[in-house]
Amino acid sequence: MATVPDAREQPSLRRYSNVAVAFHWITAALVLLQIWLGFSFADMASGPEKANLFTWHRTVGALILLIVLARLTYRLTNPPPPYPPELPEWERVAGTWNHRLFYLVLIAMPIGGVVAVSGLTQGSTITLGGGIQIPKVPGISKQLGEFAGDVHKAAAWFLILLLVLHVAAALKHQFVDKNRAAGRMPPFKDPVDEPVVVGQGGRG
Repeated sequence: MATVPDAREQPSLRRYSNVAVAFHWITAALVLLQIWLGFSFADMASGPEKANLFTWHRTVGALILLIVLARLTYRLTNPPPPYPPELPEWERVAGTWNHRLFYLVLIAMPIGGVVAVSGLTQGSTITLGGGIQIPKVPGISKQLGEFAGDVHKAAAWFLILLLVLHVAAALKHQFVDKNRAAGRMPPFKDPVDEPVVVGQGGRG
């Protein structure tokens, strides 16, 4: 009689779903683009080129906000895969809070940017790429706009710090620890050929 393979011996990598992976890498690409745009026009002299870059900075910010809200909605209804059991507790806590702070900053920054522009520019609307107009926040004083702008700039540096920590952690898991934590997010691969129970991964 043929032997039925033990399910516990079947390798199964607990990975994020394709939808979650798409959200992750699209967000990452837009954040990197936004950082480049921000640094590019920050110290430029006033003129058409700076105005154009600032318009696209606002546009990418609005797009990031929409994608992050969609991603958060998806995540709440599709829990991420569990951390591998070999991951230390402090790294699980750090990873969880890194993700939470990412969501907080990526939602707060575009909103703060709208508040800043609402207080520091004329007119009743904010122009995005393609001539799209969105309403300003009414009743924002110049002082509040300046404060929101300063917070926005500080948050940008905090975002860069979170990004550096996130990338460093992923590289550590993949190439130093060689555990399955990085392998949850393609294109990182599972560096440990360790049997786990099939069918217990999260949905991403």
